[in-house]
Amino acid sequence: MQSICFLVAFGACIIGKICGMGGGVIIKPALDALGIMQVTEINFLSGCTVLGMTCWSVGKSMVQHESQIDLSISTPLAIGAAVGGMAGKQLFSAVAGLFANADTAGGIQAALLCTATFATLLYTIRKDRLTMLQVRNPAVCVLIGLGLGMLGTFLGIGGGPFNMAVLFFFFSMPTKVAAQNSLYIILISQSVGIITTAVTGSIPTLSIILLCGMVLCGVLGSEAGGRINKRLSDRQATLLFEGSMLLVMVLSACNIYRFLLK
Repeated sequence: MQSICFLVAFGACIIGKICGMGGGVIIKPALDALGIMQVTEINFLSGCTVLGMTCWSVGKSMVQHESQIDLSISTPLAIGAAVGGMAGKQLFSAVAGLFANADTAGGIQAALLCTATFATLLYTIRKDRLTMLQVRNPAVCVLIGLGLGMLGTFLGIGGGPFNMAVLFFFFSMPTKVAAQNSLYIILISQSVGIITTAVTGSIPTLSIILLCGMVLCGVLGSEAGGRINKRLSDRQATLLFEGSMLLVMVLSACNIYRFLLK
């Protein structure tokens, strides 16, 4: 089981680094589909893996002076996402508490993830034909981040493709620049989320080897993804982003069947 989790974390974080999705949007539905642990355990493992991956990625880009992060935009977005993340966690706990079987909550997550990812894919394909905005107001950025954080945490993915779509539309960022800013937002919001989980005593019982191994694979995936990303054009990165969303939709459809219809 552990080797499968390590491979999923490594592959997801390669794609997550290139596309700015963080990896959780693939790790979460992939492990759900495998059915090897509880939904709450997957949410925590995914969050820790993404935290390690984004910490390495953002830290390295800043140290090497390769960062394209617009702190005036992404910091208020991240603050809003962190607050929204806490609300999203409480919302998921409330929804999960409505059902005797925890898998039902996982099925609801999968259905919402599939729907939201489909909408994001449609927007990404058509974004060049649409008018994009140039939001600079910090208060508006916080409000946008609030919605992002609530959605991402409720779905257990940390942000994923929704960050990218928001950065495309509201801030007119090209794919590679949006990817760096998205990872920064995920880093801040996931840090607050993990700290909140620890403070409230909500950490699930997990193998420390599995946890550390997935975080390490996330970091290695980030490093590999960064090297691949340097060889890709903005158009190629966009195509990979669109392909990864198709993968997420397929995995989510499998989880809808497994949790709700089987």
